Amino acid sequence: MHRSAVRSLNLGILAHVDAGKTSLTERLLHTTGVIGDLGSVDDGSTVTDSLELERRRGITIKAAVAAFDLGDVSVNLIDTPGHSDFIAEVERALGVLDGAVLVVSAVEGVQPQTRVIMRVLQRSRIPTLLFVNKIDRRGAQYGTLLASIAELLTPDILPLGDVVEPGTASAEFVPFDARDDEYRATLLDRLTSLDDELLTAYVADEGRVTARRLRRAVAAQTRRARLYPVFFGSAITGAGVDELLREGLYGWQVLDAQVTLTSSGYWPRQSAMHATFNKSMSSTAGDFRNLTPLVLMDALCEAGTVVREPIHRFHAEVPADVFGTLLPVLTKLRAVPRESSVVGGAYRVEGDIPAGRVHDLEQQLPPLTRGAGVLEATFDHYQDVVGPPPERARTDLNPLDRKEYLLRLSRRVV
Repeated sequence: MHRSAVRSLNLGILAHVDAGKTSLTERLLHTTGVIGDLGSVDDGSTVTDSLELERRRGITIKAAVAAFDLGDVSVNLIDTPGHSDFIAEVERALGVLDGAVLVVSAVEGVQPQTRVIMRVLQRSRIPTLLFVNKIDRRGAQYGTLLASIAELLTPDILPLGDVVEPGTASAEFVPFDARDDEYRATLLDRLTSLDDELLTAYVADEGRVTARRLRRAVAAQTRRARLYPVFFGSAITGAGVDELLREGLYGWQVLDAQVTLTSSGYWPRQSAMHATFNKSMSSTAGDFRNLTPLVLMDALCEAGTVVREPIHRFHAEVPADVFGTLLPVLTKLRAVPRESSVVGGAYRVEGDIPAGRVHDLEQQLPPLTRGAGVLEATFDHYQDVVGPPPERARTDLNPLDRKEYLLRLSRRVV
């Protein structure tokens, strides 16, 4: 968010202990394809909690970094400790951050450590998004929590959506539409008080202030740490993280998809004669939204998709006497060595490895090299998956199964 000229982003995930920041980190890595299966804090199987004590106690003790690619930006995701005993570790991490996600529990709300972290972020002028986690948990709040955030953290918040069925397993985050009159009025009220140029444009001609310009203004004020957008979701269920085209035919995000509407049907009759509005007799915007997943999935099935996986370029340096035992390990992890050289008493090897296997290599290298091995890995490119495409659990009611989708949809609407 700072240093926009650099095509990399150091993004910190911060929170009071047990707000769910490590689970959110795991969900983001899963959504972006870095890992194929979600780890669990309770099981000690998350990517960023690698210390034995962290896995045993289910808490983060030291800051850990995991990387993923988002478009043409390489994101370094930094998971920080949430316990107050390790605040010094958090403050050290803040020095390298371009932006931050402050996680708040929808159940427990704003807690003491949340307030401490927010003050530090504001003092450091670090652009920050707020993510309200655990909307699927019983007791999850929306309106009262927003009021609490405004009172205890900062009044300069901007909720970017609503929550449907909070406190249930089917809870969802529904983004606001900047074209909606009520939300547009809210945006204009907040943004014109921060942006004189936008205020001038609005006074001169309201029509010139488009939804796109409002979105750019939100981003600009967020970068200046003058506005704090608020998202809601669940790191466990994926609500607020996964969207329709992020799941494609096999559960993975579809890239470079272009949708062209060629025709649509609409039945304008809204009621029987002299009666009030009857939804069953008229098409509504919600009907189109609910059927869109079915249409898009039919189109994807006809067009076909190719699942691609992120590939990292790795550089490893190991003692010369263990180089021979390293090669079978690399082969098992589907890594492909490209170059190797001898430097003193060590071997240096460079090659490609699937992003989902980098963590495995990090875990196996220390015992293999008596703790002397050094590994660096960064995103390099995508390549087609060889063999049957891997699939992962869906979170979108599965529009590939028309009958089941409509059944689950009707239950959710009711």
